[in-house]
Amino acid sequence: MNDIILTVGELTSQIKMLLEEEFDSFKIVGEISNFKAHVSGHWYFTLKDSNAQISCTMWRGVNNYVFFTPQDGMKVVIKGKLTVYPPRGSYQINVRSMQPAGEGELQAAFERLKKKLRAEGLFDEENKKAIPNFPQKIGIVTGVGTAALRDMISVAKRRYPLFELVVAGAAVQGEVAAGEIVSAIRQLNKRKDIDLIIVARGGGSLEDLWPFNEEIVARAIFESKIPTISGVGHEIDFTIADFVADLRAPTPSAAMELATPNKDEIFAFVNDFSYNIKLNILDKIKNHKSSIYSVVNAYGFRNPLSRINYKVQFLDNLVYRISNNIEVELSASKSNLAFYTKSIEAHNLEATLKRGFSLIKQNGKYIKRAKNLIENKSFTIQFYDNEKLIESNE
Repeated sequence: MNDIILTVGELTSQIKMLLEEEFDSFKIVGEISNFKAHVSGHWYFTLKDSNAQISCTMWRGVNNYVFFTPQDGMKVVIKGKLTVYPPRGSYQINVRSMQPAGEGELQAAFERLKKKLRAEGLFDEENKKAIPNFPQKIGIVTGVGTAALRDMISVAKRRYPLFELVVAGAAVQGEVAAGEIVSAIRQLNKRKDIDLIIVARGGGSLEDLWPFNEEIVARAIFESKIPTISGVGHEIDFTIADFVADLRAPTPSAAMELATPNKDEIFAFVNDFSYNIKLNILDKIKNHKSSIYSVVNAYGFRNPLSRINYKVQFLDNLVYRISNNIEVELSASKSNLAFYTKSIEAHNLEATLKRGFSLIKQNGKYIKRAKNLIENKSFTIQFYDNEKLIESNE
């Protein structure tokens, strides 16, 4: 055997045959790391412990039977066979099944996802949509034929039978449940007539409720444009869906209670409103009747002609006073005008000259005093009818 020269491919083939025959089926426990869900649907990850690690592959179709989505750090028990990948000369586990290594691993995965989504704001109150008070059509995402669905229908008929229910059936437990729940939510969002969505199922173990702890379900609820109520499990059960939904109900029946108004309360309200509105209307009629009576019986309405005559007399007096004031002002203005006219006439230069006075002007100025007259210099004497130049003797 030592003298035989093998090619790399031949040696790899022999190793592959030995390993795959020896490790055809086994179980192994370890921690998942570098988990990757390929677009092809296959899963690739590493399984490790404190001493070693090994590559793993889980093909599409086989991984459909895993009820949870693996996460890095989760400890799992897998069943599979050892295979060799000749192109790289590496060995890996071809995984046939996968289970959490105890319920504690699911709880740890729950807490990790919860912390992650809270940090992204998926639980924030500011992102919650308001639940409509009177929805006309409610979409229900749950298992068809389940007790939870029957309970919700019963509650709806009892409380408010006027609206419609649209059931978007989905598996609520098992490997395919998360994908079907997401599909049902998205289908309801494509419709234009759905006012509210209820995502619900009855109680069960942590494993039974796990589809509602899947990240894809949480994101589908968060991305829903339609307000969503979660009613998953019993009162003590909490799922990731509860934290993301716009409103959490402790049970499916309670979810329908929160989604629907109570017809008995509506009837009671209508009756009270009808009674009170009648009293209010009668009170308003009484008050307005009293006001109208007071106006109609006022003095002005009882003696309208007297009021008119009074106003006419008042107007006549006002006109007389105005006319009288105008006459007084006009007479005073005439007297002032005559006075100013006489004053102007008294100071008229032509009238003064006509009475025999004359004006002496020398060097372009009127001479008012004898001492201002310059001797031996020409000057002008102005009479009423003419001017006379007096020449100088020099």
